[in-house]
Order: sequence, then C-alpha cells, then structure tokens
Amino acid sequence: MILVTGGAGFIGGNFVLDWLAGSNEPVINLDKLTYAGNLDTLASLKDVPRHLFVRGDICDRELVARLLAEHKPRAVINFAAESHVDRSIHGPGEFIQTNVVGTFNLLEAVRGYWNELSGEAKQTFRFLHVSTDEVYGTLSPDDAPFAETHPYEPNSPYSASKAASDHLVRAWHHTYGLPVLTTNCSNNYGPYHFPEKLIPLMILNALAGKLLPIYGDGQQVRDWLYVKDHCAAIRRVLEAGTPGETYNVGGWNEKPNLEVIHTICTILDELKPRADGKRYASQITFVQDRSGHDRRYAIDARKLERELGWKPAETFDSGIRKTVAWYLDNQDWVRNVTSGAYRDWVATQYGA
Repeated sequence: MILVTGGAGFIGGNFVLDWLAGSNEPVINLDKLTYAGNLDTLASLKDVPRHLFVRGDICDRELVARLLAEHKPRAVINFAAESHVDRSIHGPGEFIQTNVVGTFNLLEAVRGYWNELSGEAKQTFRFLHVSTDEVYGTLSPDDAPFAETHPYEPNSPYSASKAASDHLVRAWHHTYGLPVLTTNCSNNYGPYHFPEKLIPLMILNALAGKLLPIYGDGQQVRDWLYVKDHCAAIRRVLEAGTPGETYNVGGWNEKPNLEVIHTICTILDELKPRADGKRYASQITFVQDRSGHDRRYAIDARKLERELGWKPAETFDSGIRKTVAWYLDNQDWVRNVTSGAYRDWVATQYGA
C-alpha cells in the first residue's frame, strides 16, 4: 500500500488514476480539498475498494500518524501543495502554511512511523517529495537548462515556499537518515487541470468566447510536460531512485506562452470552429505582466534518463492535442469545477 497526499489535485489525481489502472496495490489518498482539489477527478474510483479517500490536511500531524500506523504504507508520495504563483503573490500566508509547515509536519509524522519499522520494511520504505523547477529561479535565453546541481534562486512566494520544503526534505535525509526522493518538474499540462493555469484557462476562455489574456509580451518560455509522462517518471523514481537524490523531470518542450496559445487556437479551429467563422486567435489580448514574472524555465532531464531509463512519451504537439480534446469531451467536469469562487478569482486577476 502507498499513501498519496494531495491526490485529488491535478498531478496527484492523475497519479492516483494511473497507479490504480496499472497496479493492484491499494492507495490511501489524503487531500484537504481546497479549491483545486476535486473529487470529480476521482469519480471513476467511487466503487474501487483499492482506493481509500481521506479528507484531511498534511499539517495535521496526528491524522497523518494515525493513517500511517493503521495502514502501514511502504511509501509516501507528497503532492500536497499550494501551487499557483499569482495566488501566492496576493496571499502568501497559505503557501507558507501548506508548503513549509505542512511538509515539516508530514516529515515528522513519517519519521516517527519509519523509526518504528524494522528489517526489510524499514530498508525499502521511501518518502517521495514532488517539487517544481521554479525553485531554481529564472534563465536567460542562452543559459543551459536547470540541472539538479543548479543553485536555488526562487523569485515568488510560491517558489520560495517550495524551495523551503525541498530543503526540509533534504535535511531530514541527511540528519535523520529518512530515505527520501525529490523530483523537480517543469510545467505540467493535461486532463483534470484546474482552469486558473495557462493552458486550461485559454481553452475554456476560447470556447466561452472570452478574451485570452496574455501577460506582458507573451514571450515567457516554459518547458511543457504532459502530466501522464510526469506520473510515469514518479513511478520510476519511486521504484529505482537512490535515497537522498534529486531527479529533474522535464518534457524537452520549451515554448513561449504566445506560441502555446496560438497552438491551442489552431487545434480548436479544427476540432470546434467558432460559429461566426472567425479564428480563436482573434480573442488574444495582452495584459499587464505580473510582478516578478520569471522569463524562462527549462529542465535538463538527462540524469533521470541516464540513471533510471525514463524519458517522456509525448511530444508537445501530441500532448496538447490530447489535452484540448479532453476538455472538449469533458464539459461536465469543467462545469462542476468552475465554481463562483473560481470566476471571482479570474475576474480579480485579469479584470484590468
């Protein structure tokens, strides 16, 4: 059995679905169900006995300790995090609480559990911490991609809180011997993505006939990773990664935001043309850039390929087409997730 935290969110939910589709091993799924946690993502698991959902917070050390003692998982995979840069700028406190304090409490509960194990159970136990490339800061156009040895230079409250959590995980390995693994991924996209992030926001705004807001000049570059490729990488790191090591997970797909949006518009023009015959790209508009917006992220994932044999299966062209098609085919999920609170947030963030 494994324990997954944040397993009703975007990446965690995809991981739980993929895990149970490809393995008979049960999952304990702990999620606080904040605005981005959505049980509709896990609707297909409603009658699957190998999936036990528990609503709870990783800050609740007693709850985590009780789940560990009762179910005795062989591994903990930590997806639980506040993850939206814009929201961290407007309200950094929640990011410190979940990403820093929550990770600390989770580590302490896991350390207590691990110390009580013995023999093979103790030797094979793993704590896998899922993090982001944003902890490394920003790159210039000609800089080499982020390797695992790149210094930490976070520039937003979100990335600073994730950097702090990474440091805690590292310290618990070196100080207490806890067998940890850390993955730092590039920008994920794919099914079940909450529509505040760039790709799902653009798809849904386009279909609704709304403007497609682009920060600044739209030339911010990101490395795009299809979420199911990310899930496969995490499974591989859990299976064969060396305790104490960090593995970067990237898609080898550097794209400026403006190119990503034009690609989405072109696919929508093909799959669901506008009734008036116009192109979706006519909805693009430029808005004031956000504070401290990092210019470029890029991941060097050669260590993961060299040591563990993983590389992404999807190109950006294949992954983005699958993503657009998924949103077109899953409008019920979209309607349920886009609550009034979400609409208020988008109006506040992009209203100007």
